[in-house]
Amino acid sequence: QVQLVEGGGGLVQAGDSLRLSCSASGRTLSRNVMGWFRQAPGKEREFVATISWSGGSTNYANSVKGRFTISRDNAKNTEYLQMNSLKPEDTAVYYCAASRTTFSSSSTYYKEYNYDYWGQGTQVTVSS
Repeated sequence: QVQLVEGGGGLVQAGDSLRLSCSASGRTLSRNVMGWFRQAPGKEREFVATISWSGGSTNYANSVKGRFTISRDNAKNTEYLQMNSLKPEDTAVYYCAASRTTFSSSSTYYKEYNYDYWGQGTQVTVSS
Protein backbone atom coordinates (compact mmCIF):
# COMPACT_ATOMS: atom_id res chain seq x y z
CA GLN A 1 0.00 0.00 0.00
CA VAL A 2 0.96 3.62 -0.44
CA GLN A 3 0.49 6.39 2.03
CA LEU A 4 0.58 10.02 0.98
CA VAL A 5 1.12 12.84 3.43
CA GLU A 6 0.72 16.47 2.47
CA GLY A 7 2.36 19.40 4.16
CA GLY A 8 3.00 23.07 3.69
CA GLY A 9 -0.47 24.48 3.96
CA GLY A 10 -1.29 27.47 6.05
CA LEU A 11 -2.87 30.88 6.30
CA VAL A 12 -1.51 33.52 3.95
CA GLN A 13 -2.56 36.81 2.46
CA ALA A 14 -3.62 37.33 -1.13
CA GLY A 15 -0.60 37.61 -3.36
CA ASP A 16 1.56 35.43 -1.14
CA SER A 17 3.11 32.09 -2.03
CA LEU A 18 3.10 28.63 -0.52
CA ARG A 19 4.78 25.39 -1.46
CA LEU A 20 2.90 22.23 -0.72
CA SER A 21 4.64 18.90 -0.47
CA CYS A 22 3.41 15.34 -0.68
CA SER A 23 5.57 12.52 0.56
CA ALA A 24 4.85 8.94 -0.39
CA SER A 25 5.69 5.91 1.69
CA GLY A 26 4.96 2.22 1.51
CA ARG A 27 5.17 0.33 -1.74
CA THR A 28 7.34 1.82 -4.42
CA LEU A 29 5.63 3.86 -7.08
CA SER A 30 7.04 3.74 -10.56
CA ARG A 31 6.00 5.26 -13.85
CA ASN A 32 2.92 6.73 -12.30
CA VAL A 33 1.08 10.00 -12.40
CA MET A 34 0.83 12.26 -9.39
CA GLY A 35 -1.29 15.28 -8.88
CA TRP A 36 -3.12 17.71 -6.73
CA PHE A 37 -6.82 18.22 -6.21
CA ARG A 38 -8.57 20.63 -3.92
CA GLN A 39 -11.90 20.98 -2.22
CA ALA A 40 -13.35 24.27 -1.09
CA PRO A 41 -16.07 24.40 1.57
CA GLY A 42 -19.39 23.30 0.15
CA LYS A 43 -17.90 22.32 -3.19
CA GLU A 44 -16.83 19.14 -4.90
CA ARG A 45 -13.20 18.19 -5.09
CA GLU A 46 -11.65 19.59 -8.24
CA PHE A 47 -8.56 19.00 -10.32
CA VAL A 48 -5.63 21.34 -9.80
CA ALA A 49 -2.56 19.86 -11.47
CA THR A 50 -0.92 16.60 -12.48
CA ILE A 51 2.57 15.53 -13.45
CA SER A 52 3.91 12.53 -15.29
CA TRP A 53 6.53 10.16 -13.92
CA SER A 54 9.36 11.88 -15.73
CA GLY A 55 8.04 15.32 -15.01
CA GLY A 56 7.93 15.99 -18.71
CA SER A 57 4.19 16.38 -18.91
CA THR A 58 2.15 18.61 -16.65
CA ASN A 59 -1.44 19.70 -16.65
CA TYR A 60 -3.14 22.53 -14.83
CA ALA A 61 -6.62 23.70 -14.20
CA ASN A 62 -7.31 26.95 -15.99
CA SER A 63 -7.90 28.65 -12.68
CA VAL A 64 -4.32 28.06 -11.54
CA LYS A 65 -2.42 28.04 -14.81
CA GLY A 66 0.44 30.49 -14.74
CA ARG A 67 0.38 30.75 -10.96
CA PHE A 68 0.95 27.19 -9.76
CA THR A 69 3.77 24.84 -10.67
CA ILE A 70 3.75 21.12 -10.00
CA SER A 71 6.98 19.18 -9.70
CA ARG A 72 8.22 15.87 -8.35
CA ASP A 73 11.40 14.37 -7.02
CA ASN A 74 11.20 10.63 -7.48
CA ALA A 75 14.39 10.03 -5.55
CA LYS A 76 12.66 11.57 -2.54
CA ASN A 77 9.24 10.08 -3.30
CA THR A 78 7.83 13.55 -3.12
CA GLU A 79 5.78 15.89 -5.24
CA TYR A 80 5.34 19.59 -4.78
CA LEU A 81 2.95 22.33 -5.68
CA GLN A 82 4.41 25.80 -5.79
CA MET A 83 1.57 28.25 -5.46
CA ASN A 84 2.24 31.87 -6.30
CA SER A 85 0.00 34.91 -6.44
CA LEU A 86 -2.52 33.20 -4.23
CA LYS A 87 -6.08 34.39 -4.32
CA PRO A 88 -8.88 34.02 -1.79
CA GLU A 89 -10.61 31.65 -4.21
CA ASP A 90 -7.65 29.29 -3.83
CA THR A 91 -8.78 28.61 -0.28
CA ALA A 92 -9.39 24.89 0.01
CA VAL A 93 -8.13 21.64 1.39
CA TYR A 94 -5.48 20.43 -1.02
CA TYR A 95 -5.12 16.71 -1.60
CA CYS A 96 -2.22 14.84 -3.06
CA ALA A 97 -3.08 11.99 -5.40
CA ALA A 98 -1.12 9.21 -7.07
CA SER A 99 -1.93 6.54 -9.61
CA ARG A 100 -0.45 3.05 -9.34
CA THR A 101 1.03 3.24 -12.80
CA THR A 102 0.53 5.27 -15.88
CA PHE A 103 -2.94 5.20 -17.38
CA SER A 104 -3.83 4.81 -21.01
CA SER A 105 -5.82 7.95 -21.75
CA SER A 106 -3.89 11.14 -21.32
CA SER A 107 -7.08 13.08 -21.95
CA THR A 108 -8.51 11.96 -18.60
CA TYR A 109 -5.68 13.11 -16.38
CA TYR A 110 -8.09 15.38 -14.52
CA LYS A 111 -10.42 12.53 -13.56
CA GLU A 112 -10.27 11.34 -9.98
CA TYR A 113 -10.82 7.71 -10.97
CA ASN A 114 -7.32 7.55 -12.40
CA TYR A 115 -5.80 8.01 -8.97
CA ASP A 116 -5.52 5.17 -6.51
CA TYR A 117 -3.95 6.83 -3.49
CA TRP A 118 -4.90 10.00 -1.69
CA GLY A 119 -3.45 12.02 1.12
CA GLN A 120 -5.33 13.39 4.09
CA GLY A 121 -5.24 16.93 2.79
CA THR A 122 -3.63 20.15 3.90
CA GLN A 123 -5.54 23.36 4.47
CA VAL A 124 -4.69 26.44 2.46
CA THR A 125 -6.43 29.62 3.49
CA VAL A 126 -5.89 32.85 1.59
CA SER A 127 -7.18 36.00 3.18
CA SER A 128 -7.97 39.20 1.35
